[in-house]
Amino acid sequence: MTEFPRPRVVVSKCIEFDYCRYNGSIISSQFVQKLKDYVDFITVCPEVEIGLGIPREAVRLVTRDDKILLLNSMNGEDHTPEMNSFSSEYLSGLKNINGFILKSRSPSCGIKEVKLYGQTGKVPAISSKSSGIFAKYVLDRFNYLAIEDEGRLTNLQIRQHFLTKLYTLTNFEMLEHKSGELVTFHSQNKYLFMAYNQSKLKIAGKIVANHQHNSIEEVFQEYRQALYQIFQSTSRIGSNINVLMHILGYFSKHLSVNEKAHFLEQLEFYRSKRIPLIVLTSILKSWSLRFDMAYLLQQTYFDPFPAELMDTSNSGKGRVNI
Repeated sequence: MTEFPRPRVVVSKCIEFDYCRYNGSIISSQFVQKLKDYVDFITVCPEVEIGLGIPREAVRLVTRDDKILLLNSMNGEDHTPEMNSFSSEYLSGLKNINGFILKSRSPSCGIKEVKLYGQTGKVPAISSKSSGIFAKYVLDRFNYLAIEDEGRLTNLQIRQHFLTKLYTLTNFEMLEHKSGELVTFHSQNKYLFMAYNQSKLKIAGKIVANHQHNSIEEVFQEYRQALYQIFQSTSRIGSNINVLMHILGYFSKHLSVNEKAHFLEQLEFYRSKRIPLIVLTSILKSWSLRFDMAYLLQQTYFDPFPAELMDTSNSGKGRVNI
């Protein structure tokens, strides 16, 4: 059984941890609730941290003189300087962080789709949208990490990408800086990286080969940057099909005609988005076990994160690359 590390994840405190929203409520998230057993959460509520009470007047983002301000919705009190100061200082003090889960559409924590207003009072939002002030600092400082909001994480593909990125980057950071460990890590992630970005996989492979004879610290730093680029976007259906066919080739001489036909039928179901990827990877993993394919059984492509976190429910919310 694969052993997984416990990533350190910063989470908005109002999501499953504390009744600290502006109206004194708490946000329910089945995903965050389940994740509590598998990650070490660090909770934060930026609005409470800058001195706003519970309950409190709701704040909003208001555009004024080409600036985005954090103001009380009705009386217009300006909390922008305090939020800027807190965000910078708090994030500067974070160490060994692997990811963030922030409150969706929050004027402080929302990573996207946060409403903008032209003024305070009972007025409609304008058409433009932004990131919350705290979230903008997170994205500027930690854009290479796994960062999502609890709303988008109800989307199957976004959720799987978040978990895959979170656990892969955490595993990498736990490596000892030895060339042998990096070679093993790269080898075990070959098909996972191929599913994400085949050209970046080749670049990462050249870094591991180290034909320039760079120091091990330089190699790890260069590889880290390549790893960030590999996970810039979600894996695509076409790329996954390419990987699945590559792996199928290992069994071509061992399978019956009917077994191959069944797999290819399921592949078409996946192509047309009728079944999730795990149906195909489960079949291939069972054949790897059946034919004792040791190299394949080491591939993280089959289990990029704890199996207990696998959930095929899908809200359809959020935009993804496929």
